[in-house]
Amino acid sequence: MTIITLELGHYRLQEQIGRSAYGVIWRASGPASTRDVALKFINHEQMEKAGPGLRERWIASAQNEIGFLQALEPWDERHIVRLLDSGWHQELPVLALELLACDLGKHMQQLKSRQEAIPLPRLLEWTSQINQALAKVHQYGWRYLDLKPANVLLDWGLQNVKLADFGTNRHGLHAELHSYAGTANWQAPEQFFPQPQGSYQSSASSDYFSLGAMFYYLVTGGTPLQFCADLGAAYRAHNTAGASVILQASGGTLPATLHEDEAARFCAALPTHARDNALLLLRCLLHPDPAQRPRHAIQISRMLHAIQGMPHERNYLEVTDPVRGMRRPTAANGWQTMRSA
Repeated sequence: MTIITLELGHYRLQEQIGRSAYGVIWRASGPASTRDVALKFINHEQMEKAGPGLRERWIASAQNEIGFLQALEPWDERHIVRLLDSGWHQELPVLALELLACDLGKHMQQLKSRQEAIPLPRLLEWTSQINQALAKVHQYGWRYLDLKPANVLLDWGLQNVKLADFGTNRHGLHAELHSYAGTANWQAPEQFFPQPQGSYQSSASSDYFSLGAMFYYLVTGGTPLQFCADLGAAYRAHNTAGASVILQASGGTLPATLHEDEAARFCAALPTHARDNALLLLRCLLHPDPAQRPRHAIQISRMLHAIQGMPHERNYLEVTDPVRGMRRPTAANGWQTMRSA
């Protein structure tokens, strides 16, 4: 039985519970009287096949994730997965993370197979919690850039969600151009379609587009946006050159991010009283122009409240981000006192 030694303790591997091109997740038992953990390794088999540049990028991504999670204050882990330990194994970084029940993608597949829908209050609560998690990422001065169902974990009671997998995080909310980052099926246009010089310019609002894609996915019972599905297919067939293929097929213009038949399907899945405000939020999140998307998490929180018929009260402490609500300095505002939203 394999035992992995990290900085704070020893972990006995039990079973593999997840796998991707980048990482492998194992359930492991930790020190006595502690709960099982999820050990995240870099995929060693893929690592041996990869070129030096890809190996360096994967190691840097793992170290990036460790650094971000270590920087969080304990009270900031409510909707972000907790890092319990870290270290090295076979000269590669390893993370010990809190073990949760399943990811949102798998849960949605189970619901779909049983022809069950998520009740609207729970759907809105999960969306609110994801918004809170993104607010924390942005508060620390980062962009997440990889929001997708597989990176949203559910607790054992299926009441709360937590954001996981921070290897794609990029520092700076409006930083310099960068290389391709994220998962095509869930990306904002600016993440998939490069600037003229071939690099990409994302921002915190890129995460809000992905939140809109997630919102549509949840409301429609696991149906992806056509825009995102097309991006994913183009990337699988052509890698990053898929951007030019899509633009050529659409006459050089950006395809619609939300089609009218999709808007109708989205509304049909909602109670009548919630449709107008929910569609308003969806269109705002999925706006092709990043500058036209919500300015911050508080605005999204207010729009979620409106869907539930909850009036916004002035001087109300926003549940989306208590730190911002209390006007505390943050990385996002250069550690200066927040002005009123």
